[in-house]
Amino acid sequence: MSDTRPIGVFDSGIGGLTVVRALTIRLPHENIAYFGDTARVPYGSKSPQVVRDYAAQDTDVLLKHDVKMIVIACNTVSAVALDVVQKRARVPVVGVIIPGAETAVRASKKKRVGVIGTASTIASNAYANAIRQLDSAVQTFSRACPLFVPLVEEGWTEHAATGIIAKEYLFPLMQEKIDTLVLGCTHYPLLKNVINSVFHNSVMLVDSGEATAAAVARVLEEHKLRNKSTLKPNIQCWVSDVPQKFTEVGERFFGQKLGRVQRAAGFTA
Repeated sequence: MSDTRPIGVFDSGIGGLTVVRALTIRLPHENIAYFGDTARVPYGSKSPQVVRDYAAQDTDVLLKHDVKMIVIACNTVSAVALDVVQKRARVPVVGVIIPGAETAVRASKKKRVGVIGTASTIASNAYANAIRQLDSAVQTFSRACPLFVPLVEEGWTEHAATGIIAKEYLFPLMQEKIDTLVLGCTHYPLLKNVINSVFHNSVMLVDSGEATAAAVARVLEEHKLRNKSTLKPNIQCWVSDVPQKFTEVGERFFGQKLGRVQRAAGFTA
């Protein structure tokens, strides 16, 4: 049997398209329905209860499109509202934190793992807690890097200023002699070159999007949900605000042209 229903993916905005890109590489024939809550981004500055409310609404948007599973591409939602989505969805749910933590634990030889993310993700200790539960011997060193998000959205992924800021943010982690670094924000994979340069390619970078795509592949197999078609997949995007900016910036995150981006029903100007 082949299940052609789409995989549902949601994020607070554009960054989750790096997860979609990882999914299309790992699962090239799966259809995907993506929702970016661009009207209410960022989630990181909101209270946990507000994020939980938003997560429930985001889930409902995807369920209207008959998705066969849901991927939470937002680190903030994965940290504080995974249970909300799981209870509401009635389909398998995968967040980005646990797959990223599992990959980091497997990768680290010295058991010294760095985690970078937005202020809210780092404050939640979600990655540190997940890593500790997997292997209590692993030490984690966390660092918020809030300026990385606007720099990426501005397209300054190779700018000299970004390199200077990266050195400031990452120097304390270098001092801790980490051997593995979790990119705990969906924007950060676009900064791999800069981050590798700072560390002189001496650390293993864990892209939580790639780790999540691998977890999704396992879930699809376990639940017999794979789309066995060899046709070109249908990637559809909905947003809660006007689509123009999302389309312009989103193509950098996705790595290719986006099709038509639509405003989700229930969201108005």
